[in-house]
Parts: sequence; structure tokens; C-alpha cells
Amino acid sequence: MIVIKYGGHAMTGDIQALKPWVEVIKNEMSKGQQFIIVHGGGPQIDAEIAAAGLKKEVIGGYRVTTPEVFAIVEKVLTGTVLRQLVRTFKVLGLPAVGIAGSDGGLLEVSPKKITIDGGLVSLGQVGEVHGVNPKVLHTLLSAGYLPIVSPVATDGDGVGMNINADSAAGAIAGAVKADQVIFMTDVAGIYANWPDQSSLISEISAAKLAEIAHTFEEGMAPKVSACLNAINSGARAARIIDGRDSENFQAALNSQGGTLVSA
Repeated sequence: MIVIKYGGHAMTGDIQALKPWVEVIKNEMSKGQQFIIVHGGGPQIDAEIAAAGLKKEVIGGYRVTTPEVFAIVEKVLTGTVLRQLVRTFKVLGLPAVGIAGSDGGLLEVSPKKITIDGGLVSLGQVGEVHGVNPKVLHTLLSAGYLPIVSPVATDGDGVGMNINADSAAGAIAGAVKADQVIFMTDVAGIYANWPDQSSLISEISAAKLAEIAHTFEEGMAPKVSACLNAINSGARAARIIDGRDSENFQAALNSQGGTLVSA
């Protein structure tokens, strides 16, 4: 079982550009490998927010989500991005089925708060995953489908929540005891001193990464947290790669490239 987090920065609307990556998945599925894809969509959301005249606010690497912003997030993620991915994968011959984190109670979430300068800060309609009910995923997988998960869920009060896609992928990977979760983004891996290109970490244990997790900022922080969560929840390994090149994905399946976080 392999969980793939397909980041918005790695996405392309070009079917021909996606084809090599999809062919790799098709080949692996023909040999019995199962995949779950969790997609992002940050750049696509940013574009819609700007078009609406709203301001983007990020705290600690997480998007602050007001009700107005959430309406855009939900429209973009569960509407535009998810539907485009399902259509594209279908055209390229993969039996994709799109679902949201709220479907079948897949993701159990509560409002997320983070610590800034010693105090807890609310992020609005941003959810923290505290439970995963993978039954809907297992049902789809057993029927031969490829689940694509949109990281939008609902809390216990029925309020829609924007979920960091890295966090959602990590939680799902742990719940299904994935052999590996691959985070496909626009960077080569985890950098000890971002953006210093020479500080790329090629391999690190989850224990060692946890020791230095507090040193990461902005977009690296959720990725590091997601890797640790995946391992601590039951996944065997996590790898971050530059997903804009299908050769990097093939290398990841061959246990090469990017940053490997091991149990």
C-alpha cells in the first residue's frame, strides 16, 4: 500500500505531462500494488482568493481560513481540483474515484490551534485530524478503484474544515499501515536550513527528525509534522520528493531520491 500526497505546486493541467507518472501507477497496480492519492491545491486556492479580493494569511505554515476563505477552499479542492484529477486519470486509464475527507466519516477533525510566542492561536476553519476511519478507502480499494481524497472535512459540530493536505496524507498513511507515503511537491526534500540547497537531508530516522522538528518554519513545518505523524501512526516510511518530474516518482518507488524518513 502506497499513499501519495500530490501537492498543488506539483500539479499540472497538461495531460501529456501527467501521462508518464500515471503510467508508472498503472504498471504498479497491474502487479497488485494499491495506491491512495491525497491532493493539495494551495496555488489554485491562492489564485481564487486573489481574484475575490481577499487577503491570504499564513501562520506557522498553515493557511488561516475565515468563512469567506473556506467557501473558496471547498469550491477549489472538492470541486475544481478533485474533478479535474478524476477526469484526467480516467482519460489516462486509471479507475479513479474522488471523495472528500468528510465522506463516510473518513477524517475525524477538530479546530486546529497552534502555539505562537507561548500562546494558542486559532486558525479559523482549519481542522486537525485526530482520527481516520478508512473503511470507505478499503471498500474502494478492494473493488479495484484508485481513491483520490480531497482534504476537506467536517468537525463534530458540522462545520466545514480545511485540512492541510500533508497532514491528511500522513494520517491516512498511518491508518492504512502504508508501506510508504510519498509527498510530491515542488522541492527536492527536507532542507535542514531552507532555502539552502546544500542542506538537503537524504535520509533520517523519525526519532532524529522529531528532535529537530521545532527548527523548521513555514511550508517545511507541516511536511515534517506529516512525516512524523505518518510514521508514529503506523506507516513504515515517508519520502518527500520533487513531484514535477515523473522520474523522481519512479525512483521513490525504487527506494531512491528525495528525503526518506524511516521508522
